[in-house]
Amino acid sequence: MPDEAPNISQKYIEFTVDGEVYSVRNGLSIMDACDMVGIYVPRLCDSDGLVPQGSCRVCSVKQNGRTVAACTQPLENGAVIENETLEIKNYRRDLVRMLFHEGNHLCPICEASGRCELQAMAYRLGISQATKYPYLQPVRPVDASHPDIALDNNRCILCGRCIRASRDVDGKNVFEYVGRGIHKRIGVNADCLANTDASIDDYAMSLDVCPVGCIIRKGEGFFAPIGERQFDSAPIGTQAQNPDSRLIPVKQYDPQDDT
Repeated sequence: MPDEAPNISQKYIEFTVDGEVYSVRNGLSIMDACDMVGIYVPRLCDSDGLVPQGSCRVCSVKQNGRTVAACTQPLENGAVIENETLEIKNYRRDLVRMLFHEGNHLCPICEASGRCELQAMAYRLGISQATKYPYLQPVRPVDASHPDIALDNNRCILCGRCIRASRDVDGKNVFEYVGRGIHKRIGVNADCLANTDASIDDYAMSLDVCPVGCIIRKGEGFFAPIGERQFDSAPIGTQAQNPDSRLIPVKQYDPQDDT
């Protein structure tokens, strides 16, 4: 039986998350509603200011018994949401494990270590050891042609955040998906990154966009020592659960600091 259409004239709706009842304004996605009441739903492809895509599925929850992507699924009035059940946690763990095994994520030598959302998500979900999945060890192209930016597809998790940021915020369409299936990767709108209009000042190139170490800002690697990196003081999601918690902000390198 199809879901009932939401009553747009109703200003506030109630919903239940893991047994607790909350009230939010109508018209929100499940993720936005949970964020508003201080409940963290894990996510990798979703980022503030970007149109939700629902591709990573790490934000999966159950709404009235059906598994959905919290970032794109509208919240229903009276919905019963399962966010922290063992089934959902194990589903998320498998998704994150497969992302690690599908790419080349060598955390100790990666510039994004300590601020990488994939690494932080693994720690939050209790993943620290190799799993049953085989390592694919792909050999994907690395584009270091640009004077300020490098693109390492071996670390890409295909979240699409750079695509949406370049298209919707920067208005440049520098990035897009190319290839199909296991050969799918991020490509650029020229033969190499240097021949695009990409700039180090683009929002798509900022540390807020790429959740891993795929987009590399040259000359800025390992700028924060251990203990001062973004997720050293608190797990990913802490700020959503407690806005007053201390979370070290992402630092954006300013070339003027060297002058």
